[in-house]
Amino acid sequence: MAGVITIKFSVMKGGVAHLGMKSPIYIPGPVEPQFGPGRYIYFEGFSVEEHGKQYYLDTTVAYRQTCFRVIEYLKRYGYDDYQIYLLLSCAPIQGHVAGIVDVPNSCTTIGLPMDIFDFDIRPEAPTDKRELGSCAFAS
Repeated sequence: MAGVITIKFSVMKGGVAHLGMKSPIYIPGPVEPQFGPGRYIYFEGFSVEEHGKQYYLDTTVAYRQTCFRVIEYLKRYGYDDYQIYLLLSCAPIQGHVAGIVDVPNSCTTIGLPMDIFDFDIRPEAPTDKRELGSCAFAS
């Protein structure tokens, strides 16, 4: 079966320093049909903890690292940890196991819908830290 695939990408000059990310993020092109939010930004995590310890094909560690990537990205806009936790608990995110065959790493992704925000969260958009209030705490 013959096939053709066309890949288009751009690299942000100084993007690692500007975004402060430890793993790649990407925004896929439109794929039809769309039954939910249309635009997602994807974050990746691997089975290596934040201190550098390798967990052999541990998908739970990989998904935890992916969550950390989303948290550190959204903190740039003024959200605190609790707000991000609540957001990820109720937003229509897409969590995927991207690969568990690449020894020694397991890879997971989280797709965060960009259209649920009332401001632009694309990597190339300017980052303005906003006053987003605070969560209610039980005492």
